[in-house]
Amino acid sequence: MTTTLGAFVLGTPDPPALADFYRALLGWQEVEREPGWVRLGAPGQERPGLSFQLETDHTPATWPQQPGTQQMQAHLDLQVDDLEAETERACALGATLQEYQPQKDVRVLCDPHGHPFCLYL
Repeated sequence: MTTTLGAFVLGTPDPPALADFYRALLGWQEVEREPGWVRLGAPGQERPGLSFQLETDHTPATWPQQPGTQQMQAHLDLQVDDLEAETERACALGATLQEYQPQKDVRVLCDPHGHPFCLYL
């Protein structure tokens, strides 16, 4: 028996809008769209993918984590070759640079629906 990663799924109140953000950020293509669901894949491959699932009561995580608030369950680490340029581009696409940055060569941002993600060299 073989187990492989098919996709990483983010819950969101607007799957098409969040998929559009990550499609532009990653340069990936849409490979599936259904009501309440969108899946992206890297050019030339469908899997593993990044999927977006409708969650009407989605609550964004708090960064940095604090007791009594919505905790981050997972996050994406996205490797870049130019940290400053890609941080600016992500923000221009709708991401928000977070105030607290734990490392010099990593930038913590939140996507337009509040999911934390990191850009790193």
